[in-house]
Amino acid sequence: MATDIAVVSDTHVPGREAEVPAWVRERVRSADHTIHAGDFDAPETASLVEDLARDLTAVAGNVDPPSVDRPDVTTCRIEAVTFVVAHGTGPHASWPERVRGVVGETVDSVENVVGVAGHTHTPTDVVVDGVRLLNPGSATGARPATRTTMLTVTVDGDTVDVTVHEE
Repeated sequence: MATDIAVVSDTHVPGREAEVPAWVRERVRSADHTIHAGDFDAPETASLVEDLARDLTAVAGNVDPPSVDRPDVTTCRIEAVTFVVAHGTGPHASWPERVRGVVGETVDSVENVVGVAGHTHTPTDVVVDGVRLLNPGSATGARPATRTTMLTVTVDGDTVDVTVHEE
């Protein structure tokens, strides 16, 4: 049976935005699992996402205070796929190579591995050196994003289907 994942990042509440939009909250609430790739902005925002999610995998971003209390990199296995989650901090132009490097440093084999990171606020779905990398953009449209975006990922065995959602 397939597993539905909500993938969000860069909420930046309350630093840049007032709240997580209702449509994003609803997608997180209805997903089997949620991945947040950092930059909650405040522990209260991390708590909100924890409360909404049935099951949560999350990392800290470069603007998160220590009280958000999340690792820099983590993994989760959903069906036959391993997700390596990081924030992706650094220059936007080198994001794909940097995130691919984190994946390679985190797992022994990249077979059935997907890297997830945020930071750039730009939705991305690319393959770098045999690894699929996903960036959900900003779940609130926080600058420098030009729109509010997130991903839903359906995992069925080792098959990964990705959809970008925006409003």
